[in-house]
Amino acid sequence: MPRVAPYGTWTSPLSASDVAAAGRRLSGVSLDGDDVYWLEGRPDQGGRYTLVRRAPDGTVADLNPPEINIRSRVHEYGGGAFVVAAGTVYCVNFTDQRVYRIMDGEARPITAPGAWRYADFEIDARRQRLICVREDHTREGQEPINALVAISIETADAGRGEYVAGVGDVIASGSDFYSTPRLSPDGSRLAWLSWNHPSMPWDGTDLRIARVGADGTIGAPVRIAGGPDESIYQPGWSPDGELYYVSDRDGWWRIYRAMDGAPDHLLTRDPSLAEAECGRPQWVFGTSSWACAGPSQLVVSYVQAGRWHLGRLDVRSGDFTTLASPLQPIDWLAANATHAVLVAGASDRPDAVVRVDLGSGAFETLRAASPVRLDAGDISVAEPVELPTAGGETSHAFYYPPRNRRFEAPVGEMPPLIVITHGGPTSAGRPTFDLELQYWTSRGFAVADVNYGGSSGFGRAYRQRLIGRWGEVDVADVVHAVRFLAEQGKADRHRAVIRGGSAGGYTTLTALTGHPEVFKAGASYYGVSDLEALARDTHKFESRYLDSLVGPYPDAREIYRARSPIHAVDRLACPLILFQGLDDRVVPPRQSEMMVDAVRAKGLPVAYLAFAGEQHGFRQAATIIRSMEAELYFYGAVFGFTPADVIPPVPIENLAT
Repeated sequence: MPRVAPYGTWTSPLSASDVAAAGRRLSGVSLDGDDVYWLEGRPDQGGRYTLVRRAPDGTVADLNPPEINIRSRVHEYGGGAFVVAAGTVYCVNFTDQRVYRIMDGEARPITAPGAWRYADFEIDARRQRLICVREDHTREGQEPINALVAISIETADAGRGEYVAGVGDVIASGSDFYSTPRLSPDGSRLAWLSWNHPSMPWDGTDLRIARVGADGTIGAPVRIAGGPDESIYQPGWSPDGELYYVSDRDGWWRIYRAMDGAPDHLLTRDPSLAEAECGRPQWVFGTSSWACAGPSQLVVSYVQAGRWHLGRLDVRSGDFTTLASPLQPIDWLAANATHAVLVAGASDRPDAVVRVDLGSGAFETLRAASPVRLDAGDISVAEPVELPTAGGETSHAFYYPPRNRRFEAPVGEMPPLIVITHGGPTSAGRPTFDLELQYWTSRGFAVADVNYGGSSGFGRAYRQRLIGRWGEVDVADVVHAVRFLAEQGKADRHRAVIRGGSAGGYTTLTALTGHPEVFKAGASYYGVSDLEALARDTHKFESRYLDSLVGPYPDAREIYRARSPIHAVDRLACPLILFQGLDDRVVPPRQSEMMVDAVRAKGLPVAYLAFAGEQHGFRQAATIIRSMEAELYFYGAVFGFTPADVIPPVPIENLAT
């Protein structure tokens, strides 16, 4: 029989060490013939990214030597850090940001050392070169310059196999940002995306095509789609030379085929795809939502009501078939005529690299993010919730009830609620198995993962609810989530906690200072406390992001101050714990340090944990373990319960004993 124990004190089958070990980040799936490639970010190796190859016989091997960490820093968030053809790998090494060739286990640099970064590679085999995005940081104290460049991969000395190391020849420039350079199958045309400040790629981008001469010269580019009010995502070519791309011109990211001299043709027009999105915010390079499975077949991932699906599309007839499966595609997808390979999640198992049979829909797991499996009685499964919110609008969330087959709560006790605010703020919570989330539900917490206005996956209009209203719409949605779930008997309104990282950390801090009557504790992971400081001190990619979320700075300076939590600490009325990476360039440590100082001065309970060697998003196992246990310890101290876990004490200032 289950044991009766208060919420929060339950003994979980899942430790923080299990979560850290399961923090293997799977990404960048790719096919090279019958070989499958993917990247693994490994917390037990300090977050190092390793390229893995699975051969047709099932043999799995790491490819990059230990000194190579495959990770780009273009836009700070990176992505698109490798490409492979005929068994040869070209990749970016995180430490020096140079491009390397990996062959037979040996890595050799093919770009010169210096202040250049590279990402999003395309192989131009006919001309023996790579085409990619380059970010030039050589102008100290000035904004870096982004461009498309070509990097020679020809040997200077065929006998010794040595390369002439350059920094790439510029083939397209003049825009603030570039991504997704893609060559047609015959090498005669190059397509790419570009955009300019203050747009982000999910706001407005241009899709351009240029002719490529036999000698590699690029002709005058022609814009064929896009603009300041149209987001284009993932242009690419079919095997027979047709250009496909994703556009949200009608309010939803859908797939189109470019047509010469005629309106572009909508491919995802099947009624089953109504109010579905086939695109994602391009925070990192190299993500995908479609892949060719032959000249007239596409494999498509799409999201409806926050849940992702996989389908097959005949581009000639328009026939679309959903592949019935418990899997939900994540950000990476590749395909051939018979199979799709992707990173996917499900409600009852960790994310994994899987291979899906396009005929039957059957799938095979090639690599799971974690070996940890929970009993079904310990897994909390997401319940989709539509939340009434401010102005008569509706927002969305996934609710996870407490779940542990060994325990039940005393009669009449309601569970404490943890409200999760995702980052971005254009990201979105997804209803798949997440060990970090299960860490909380298996200890007796309810969790609400709120896809507040501004989240992706619900159409452009929903995403644009946050335009000019960051710190208002998102905060209203999380506040209404607490009230709604409490009224439904799913949460204790007197023990509501809010937590989030990055932009989610800003929403967390703003909700705590703006609604002291709602939340009784908070946890900010590298969150923004001062919008002015962020506008003045962040990296190029996001340096004008706040123009749309808040207003142009400094003209809108009063709005920045009014919506900055650092200027509203007088309204804060609950304990706060903050976590920060000391090497964070996206949200510098000063953002957290200012908040700690202000809360300390007010006399409220506050704890601050800073981690050397961590950047934006924690990757090291020791950091993940310490931060999760510290957060649990903090909630126990605040709400007066003792966790079942043995946790090293966390210094909490101003906490009455």
